[in-house]
Amino acid sequence: MSFDILPAIDVVAGKAVRLDRGRAGTEKSYGDPVEAARAFTEQGAQWLHVVDLDAAFDRGHNHDVLGRITEESGVRFQLAGGIRTDADLERALSSGAARVVIGTAALEDPDWIRSVLHKHADKIVVDLALREVDGQWRTRGHGWVSDGGDLWEVLERLDQAGCQRFLVTDVFKDGTLTGPNVELLRDIAMATDASITASGGVSTVEDVQDIARYQNDGIDSVVIGKALYEGKLSVHDALSAARETQPEPATDE
Repeated sequence: MSFDILPAIDVVAGKAVRLDRGRAGTEKSYGDPVEAARAFTEQGAQWLHVVDLDAAFDRGHNHDVLGRITEESGVRFQLAGGIRTDADLERALSSGAARVVIGTAALEDPDWIRSVLHKHADKIVVDLALREVDGQWRTRGHGWVSDGGDLWEVLERLDQAGCQRFLVTDVFKDGTLTGPNVELLRDIAMATDASITASGGVSTVEDVQDIARYQNDGIDSVVIGKALYEGKLSVHDALSAARETQPEPATDE
């Protein structure tokens, strides 16, 4: 099995940014997203996770900038942010995206996401951005600001609809460099046959290893953002850590 590292390129007003726990208004700019993509691919990245945050927050889009990133990177990428209609989906697919990440619409429009998964299952990632509320995990939509329902109910519905991959983020961890929520990732992996891309909190090679050791449970990749921009971790070191990690045997259900 292989374990993929997906550097995150979140775009606001044409600039690469990172947010603190996904909150609008907490943007820290890291300059030209095309330059960021180039740097990540030069370090060995074979995937990019590209997000139009303006589209996610319903305040415009960055189609031109995202187009430049995808044209010049030369690697596979998954595209996220504001994909809620057939037109949005077709634009994303026509950009050359290997995978398209859908969040809000997957939570709010069960019939539409079922149809999308029927047509494009191998190219669709459902975004499960999660926040713990009164001891229960709740999904988040509209740029992680609205409640999308109970995690386990949503997961069961999307499983039945044919989802093959989930992007799982503990919102409280995102952009904090405080380590991933491995327990949550494993709980979700045990509840679905779909593949899991982890996200949120990764800042060290040890964090990468903590996730990569559960490849046999279906957690086969991780999105890394702020740690790369802040120099806490490099793509090269993350890839090396993943390759050197001995996977644990699959967990018995």
